Amino acid sequence: MTGRSGATRWVIVAMVFFAIMLNYVDRQILALLKPTLEAEYRWSDQDYANMVSAFQFSAAVAFLGTGWFIDRVGLRLGFAIGVAVWSLAGMAHAFATGVVGFIAARVVLGAAESIGTPAAVKSAATYFTQKERSIALGVGNTAPNIGAIVTPLAIPALAIAFGWRAAFLIAGGLGLVWVAIWFAVRVQPVATDGEAPTPIAWTTLLRDRKVLALAIAKLLSDQVWFFMLSWLPDLFHRLFGLPQGTVGLPVALVYVFAALGALTGGWLPTRLMAMGWSVDRARKVTLLIYAVLILPVSLVLLVSSAWSAALLLGLGLFAHQGFSTNLFGFATDVFPARVVGSAVGMAAFCGNMWSILLIQLAALSLANGWGYGPLLAICSGSYLLALAFIQLLVPVIAPVDDAERGTIVAH
Repeated sequence: MTGRSGATRWVIVAMVFFAIMLNYVDRQILALLKPTLEAEYRWSDQDYANMVSAFQFSAAVAFLGTGWFIDRVGLRLGFAIGVAVWSLAGMAHAFATGVVGFIAARVVLGAAESIGTPAAVKSAATYFTQKERSIALGVGNTAPNIGAIVTPLAIPALAIAFGWRAAFLIAGGLGLVWVAIWFAVRVQPVATDGEAPTPIAWTTLLRDRKVLALAIAKLLSDQVWFFMLSWLPDLFHRLFGLPQGTVGLPVALVYVFAALGALTGGWLPTRLMAMGWSVDRARKVTLLIYAVLILPVSLVLLVSSAWSAALLLGLGLFAHQGFSTNLFGFATDVFPARVVGSAVGMAAFCGNMWSILLIQLAALSLANGWGYGPLLAICSGSYLLALAFIQLLVPVIAPVDDAERGTIVAH
């Protein structure tokens, strides 16, 4: 591989980065504009929870097909279709006139945005070698956090200056620009089986313990991410009385830490492997470190400053994103490029579907005066439990590059 082609492959990382960043801008706008839209449309917390749950349910169901879709029609076309549809769905929010309209827009947005995760992981498996993938995934996995940083800083200001509808239209329009650039980029894949359309035997995947391990780990970790993404602005508003104009600053700080977690999550196992550690040891020790780091997140209820709370929550999402990056790394370790989209899609279905329970529990807990305590307790213990299941189901991670490529064996 020439230096130029190697460098050009990082253009793919940049494209994936911006696509997923825009994905998270689109999905987080509703949480940031919740106070404004609540006042205009007289929503209740349950109405809001139902909108978020509709998004999660739609995304979860779509994950059963989008991973397969990416593997079947190919990364290039499949990713472009997904970004185009979710951008149009994001823009459609500007024309909603009530709860039903917002739910309809969220359903389409969730279904289309589900293509982002399997496409991003498949990009790493297709364009990078096994030794490079953790770094590529770590850089790519900072995108949700950058989106979550940009959104609270930019969206309230856009809404105040031009109205809340403009925020949805601008974010969606940027996605359509991305699609045009994506088709103009040409990069030679490393894994030739990752670009081409491929038939997938789902029955084989469903019998594989590695798929089950990934699915359970995604289930336990994704619930925390989607809970935070949906309720974090409200948490700062309720606990510290922050209005919409200022709530974006501590929220943005939380996601700065999350972005750093994604970067370290890619760097740390790569560094450990360079020191001679096996893939199994490097991956699992890294997962353990991040699982321990999130344990203090419940202490946010004991602090009196919004900035102290932001630091604790930031440490929690730093740990989440480091853990999440290594779950995607685990997927590229054990699945060949031709099926990694389907495997990740199936696991993401489980994560999104289960997240609905925590989102609904948040509305129930707040309505009954229990506050955020039970929810944060669930968040703190989820990652150690996820790692325990990985160890139980996959005692030794055997990289697919060292095994028979293109084959998945059910255990």
